[in-house]
Amino acid sequence: MNWRGPAISFWNIKIVGIPLSGYNFYEKLESWWTQSSLCNAMGMIRFMLPCLFCLENCKERDRKISEEQSHRENNGDDERTENLASRSNEQSEQCCGSNGICSHEVLRDGDRDSASKVVPNKCARKASFKLSWCCKGDQSDQHKHDIVSFERGNITTAERSSKQISLKWESQPQTVIILTKPNSTSVRILCAEMVRWLREQKKLDIYVEPRVRAELLTESSYYNFVHTWKGETEIMLLHTKVDLVVTLGGDGTVLWAASMFKGPVPPVVPFSLGSLGFMTPFHSERYQEYLDSILKGPISITLRHRLQCHVIREAAKNEYETEGPILVLNEVTIDRGISSYLTNLECYCDNSFVTCVQGDGLILSTTSGSTAYSLAAGGSMVHPQVPGILFTPICPHSLSFRPLILPEHVTLRVQVPFNSRSHAWASFDGKDRKRLAAGDALVCSMAPWPVPTACQVDSTSDFLNSIHDGLHWNLRKTQSFDGPRDA
Repeated sequence: MNWRGPAISFWNIKIVGIPLSGYNFYEKLESWWTQSSLCNAMGMIRFMLPCLFCLENCKERDRKISEEQSHRENNGDDERTENLASRSNEQSEQCCGSNGICSHEVLRDGDRDSASKVVPNKCARKASFKLSWCCKGDQSDQHKHDIVSFERGNITTAERSSKQISLKWESQPQTVIILTKPNSTSVRILCAEMVRWLREQKKLDIYVEPRVRAELLTESSYYNFVHTWKGETEIMLLHTKVDLVVTLGGDGTVLWAASMFKGPVPPVVPFSLGSLGFMTPFHSERYQEYLDSILKGPISITLRHRLQCHVIREAAKNEYETEGPILVLNEVTIDRGISSYLTNLECYCDNSFVTCVQGDGLILSTTSGSTAYSLAAGGSMVHPQVPGILFTPICPHSLSFRPLILPEHVTLRVQVPFNSRSHAWASFDGKDRKRLAAGDALVCSMAPWPVPTACQVDSTSDFLNSIHDGLHWNLRKTQSFDGPRDA
């Protein structure tokens, strides 16, 4: 801008009849006016810019609101949206204002209206439920979002609670999957009876394995309503369709059921039809009574954590070339295999050196697996809800090498050193055996997806009953009182 021109013309006029003369006086006034005008202009710009910015934001917000309103009116969903919003707010208030943790908004393949017709392009719901911590003698259950969280009805945990966990259905379960022990006539007969009862009495959709469906159809065409799956892709999506898992067998069947779910696991009801079971508290003779009670709820559950394992090869260039993850419910075992040499393993816990294992091998076990291989190798029996990872050596070549129990939040790394005389072998819940060459490592940490198993009484009672009945723990004859007594 040319500020000089207006200033000169201004000072050439007369003010109250007094002519302005004098070059120095004129130049000073002209300079003052030029600077003050420039400062005033800059000040006005600084003052107006935030106002203009706020005005544009308000216009943009009003435009978005008007577009959303017009979209709702065109689709006829105005009232539905408001109802859903108010209902969601009520559910949030109930969830956050009362005891327990709720699961909402679970997706499935379709929805049903009042006329029981499938409505496309709508979100249906899996059976929702609420978990709460209950303690004997304490009426106020704890409400901890930092302990158990939900994402579309799937349970994930950051840490565990020492209190008994209760599951309460908020909507009726609709779909059940039945997994059975193979090559058993009694199991096959019980499965057919249970499928018929669940369909006729409870009106449930039922999934079974392809092998079991073929057996049922061989027996009778009545079982055409039974669903199954094809391929790994459909197995990966089972947790989005199934509300409840029923296992007919022993602990091995529970392990098989857990291995089918690579992520979240629905609640599992394990029936005892095996030779030895620490995770199967329900007796098959009363399955109707048990299932009726479980479908009504509430029920006590045990959150059995799993280990998440990665095999890292020495030749891997980065973390993306690692193998896994592999999820185990009982334990991962690193042993010497068929080699006659001692296993040589370097063990680290969160990058801190723990020890060098020389012996037959090492067991990294969950607390649920404490009554399995770890117990046979000299490890302690641990309540399944105690948070921890068992570190148990197998026949160590050292008298001072005793088992450890480490906190569940640590990451363990077991590496085969380059000076090892032989390879090591890793097995996961007794299967999927992998060879570990010199330089290879196995990294284990606690998986975020537990296996929730139903309890007949509660977690502690079921655990104690299992070690009393299964292992005859501390069973001996009572000492006789016929001998001499102290005076």
